[in-house]
Amino acid sequence: MPFVLTITISVALVALTMLVNYRLKRHRQKQHRHENEVWSIGLYEGPDPVTLSPMEGVQNPILTADDITDAPARFVADPFMVQHEGLYHLFFEFLNTKRETGEIGHAESRDLKTWTYTGTVLSEKFHLSYPYVFSHEGEMYMIPECAKSQSIRLYRATRFPLGWEPVTTILKGSKRKVPLLDPSVVLHNGTWYLFSYMRKANSLHIHLANSLNGPWTEHPKSPVVTGSDHYARPGGRVVNDGTVLYRYAQDGVPRYGSKAWAFRITELTPETYREEQASTTPVVQQGNEAWNNRGMHTVDPHQMQSRRWIAFVDGLENRQATQLTQQQAQ
Repeated sequence: MPFVLTITISVALVALTMLVNYRLKRHRQKQHRHENEVWSIGLYEGPDPVTLSPMEGVQNPILTADDITDAPARFVADPFMVQHEGLYHLFFEFLNTKRETGEIGHAESRDLKTWTYTGTVLSEKFHLSYPYVFSHEGEMYMIPECAKSQSIRLYRATRFPLGWEPVTTILKGSKRKVPLLDPSVVLHNGTWYLFSYMRKANSLHIHLANSLNGPWTEHPKSPVVTGSDHYARPGGRVVNDGTVLYRYAQDGVPRYGSKAWAFRITELTPETYREEQASTTPVVQQGNEAWNNRGMHTVDPHQMQSRRWIAFVDGLENRQATQLTQQQAQ
């Protein structure tokens, strides 16, 4: 009996050791991948919010992790911009490597070419990303992704651009059961609509409200996209070109962050929803430059006084691929 017990314990220890080694190996592989794949932020332009290319006279990327001066950062991503008192204010996620948690940073510019990082503007106990910032009735608001808190929260600027406070919780619940990812809001014909993503079902949901403070209820046609790795997850600001609304979707195939598509919303009321693909090609995708040689996944478009459009975008660089390209060029 003791002999059998000894064998059983030995087998269990071997199995435990194999499991620990396997998980350590996976962790090292994941860490290596993260260190080699780095996001940064660029600026595009075009005649409309769907036809975009790198902006002339601008050196992309306009912002990288090296610009973060108040925390150790691995990458910057998810850019969202608002104009205020003659300045362009850019909000974005950066990954604080000390905390291994996303925080929201801010940079500003007068000419779109030169950007000055001003600091961290929002940090919580939980991960933050996708800082969807917008103005309404003279106030500045932000709805960042904070799915780790099991909620979607609305923040208001108390001291723009550096001070923010939570106003209300729009949605709450487990992200496996509630669409909490990449919340994107728009005011359309007097009604607020919130697009958000549920990873488990790969589905795009819409909630609506008569005011930002709610109450928010799910749209009767929601979810409007189901079971799609290509088109369900929000990938930027919902915009109006003066005629119709556009929404952007980040494509998770063949890998996360590979490209983003545009959809033209042809009908949006409290009772109905219809959309159509705006283009047969992605709005942004993997490019030939080092900073976006792996993919792109966020589009924040704005129409300028000249009627042309600019768009803040992010690009994913695979540094191993960059090094290989450089070696081949030598």
